[in-house]
Amino acid sequence: MTQQTIGFVGYGAMGALMGQNLRKAGYGVSAYTPSGKQQDADTPVVKTAFALAAQSDILVLCVPNDSAVFASAEGAEGFLAGARAGTIIINTSTISPEATEKLHDLANAKGLRFVDAPMSGSTPEAEKGELVMLVGASHDDLEAARPVLSTIGKLSIHAGPVGAGTRLKLVINGIMGATLNVIAEAVGYGLSSGLDRSMLYEALGQVAVISPHHKRKLAYAERGDFSAQFPTRLMSKDMGLLISAARSTHSFCPAIAIADQALALANKRHANDDYSALLSAIEKSVVHSPESSEKA
Repeated sequence: MTQQTIGFVGYGAMGALMGQNLRKAGYGVSAYTPSGKQQDADTPVVKTAFALAAQSDILVLCVPNDSAVFASAEGAEGFLAGARAGTIIINTSTISPEATEKLHDLANAKGLRFVDAPMSGSTPEAEKGELVMLVGASHDDLEAARPVLSTIGKLSIHAGPVGAGTRLKLVINGIMGATLNVIAEAVGYGLSSGLDRSMLYEALGQVAVISPHHKRKLAYAERGDFSAQFPTRLMSKDMGLLISAARSTHSFCPAIAIADQALALANKRHANDDYSALLSAIEKSVVHSPESSEKA
């Protein structure tokens, strides 16, 4: 049993599940949430990021975007001001490569250790401690953070130095979002052509060309369940980050650009639904039977 204390900056659905697994492993867990809300009764919530950092050996950042990271990091009440020298900062948030580099530089200037470790996986994997951690860090910093990473995830992939974890996460989420859009378009064609809806979804759930992740999304979409495991607003944000990063490297990503636009449109009505709600949006846009309309 470890005596180390872990402070979460941001403690939403993913953070709370990671926190539960860390607490079971013997860590003390507390949190700072910008909203001030308490996610679960077992996790004390402190009033400022400064206070959280001052009492923590390790900080885990789990916030939605660049601005949320720096709102909690900087200023007199930020975690950078409160953290003791040598504190390990593990950033599991998906932010831009530029924001990752900036946060790393700010942490280094304060004598803090920094691990860039966004995660691949949604709430089911977080609950079971089976996330895949995509790590950008020095060898020594990775090893210092490994006990925590191994508690919340089943595998840590060392992608390279700080920033490499963030870039790998954008690659993975780009594949997720673009593939979902292709599936949704193909489903739209299938329904427009007169294929039976139930047969179509069942067939796609059986064939090898659909990944296990997307088969899970199809199963939920078939019954019209878009409870958020990965909200559309976050997937749309990540696709936007990837498009911006791809532009900076002159990368050729037309399919990802189309998926970015499709998810941005879905975000207008399905921001807090799972990103697979794009299937419903496209399904409702095509001509199909009244029975299918009721299920979509």
